[in-house]
Amino acid sequence: MGVDVIEAGFPASSEGEFISTKKILEEVGDNTEVIGLSRANKNDIDKTIQSGLGSIHVFIATSDIHLKYKLRMSRQEVLDRIYDNVRYAKDHGLVVEYSPEDATRTDEDFLLTAVRTAIEAGADRINIPDTVGTMQPFKFYDLIKKVVSVAGDKVVSVHCHNDFGLATANSLAGVYAGARQVHVTVNGIGERAGNASLEEVVMGAKKLFGFDVNVKTWMLYETSKMVSELTGVPVPYFKAIVGDNAFGHEAGIHVHGVLENPSTYEPLTPEEVGNFRRIELGKHSGIHGLKKILEDQGISLDDNSLREVLSEIKAMADKGEKITSEDARRIALKYVAH
Repeated sequence: MGVDVIEAGFPASSEGEFISTKKILEEVGDNTEVIGLSRANKNDIDKTIQSGLGSIHVFIATSDIHLKYKLRMSRQEVLDRIYDNVRYAKDHGLVVEYSPEDATRTDEDFLLTAVRTAIEAGADRINIPDTVGTMQPFKFYDLIKKVVSVAGDKVVSVHCHNDFGLATANSLAGVYAGARQVHVTVNGIGERAGNASLEEVVMGAKKLFGFDVNVKTWMLYETSKMVSELTGVPVPYFKAIVGDNAFGHEAGIHVHGVLENPSTYEPLTPEEVGNFRRIELGKHSGIHGLKKILEDQGISLDDNSLREVLSEIKAMADKGEKITSEDARRIALKYVAH
């Protein structure tokens, strides 16, 4: 697909993860950077090195709630851990991305101190995670602006969770503020309510901001389907970009406009993302959509007959029935015979 970096796994978490990370690295080759996740400890970093990866994503939390209840460490101890482990990874020749976990619930001054510490230790990239999805786009924009100013020439990255349905919005706000990398997942899969969606972030950056991305967007729909099948996690019908109804039109006014010029009701074309336009039939349908569906099946009716067919379709839809193009064909054939 042309993604720039693949986080292949967490090599120290299990033997299976270690093996799969190595296999992903072998499969991908040299065209895409492959990175491994690691806690800020030398055992994790050593395991990542043993996997053969050249890049590592080191993280340790910085929010007071994580320091108190999870890490049981002081702020200074965390800063020391950041410096020592980022330096250790750099000394072993790795490209290092550092994440202050739960960054968006971290005291801002301390967060910026953690960022500076990681950069002093040699970090190549700084990732700011909205670990529990509590950030909002306007505040996230302001935060990333500050981090970018501290980071200098280092790449700033964002990693947003979707607990309040804002992962894509926050990610794009971060990009607009100067972040040059976004952590995303296909279909937005991930912990709890999921992560920022690859397809939404890519198309938002491209179509709304006019930014260049390397992703081959025409592969988005196909890849979404594949990931859904392999994971067993269905894609919502109304999912943006890759949902089966993302380019579906039923309302007569919409269908008429789309048939005349798709840009009347489509902000991007389905072909751009490998999806398909679908003209649906239901109680909101109009004569233009019905005529198109029937003509695609080789059936041509005069306007009076089309209105009769549409009336029958709407009566079925009012009873809660799902109307297919085959239903329209079956009804229409009665009028062709006459």
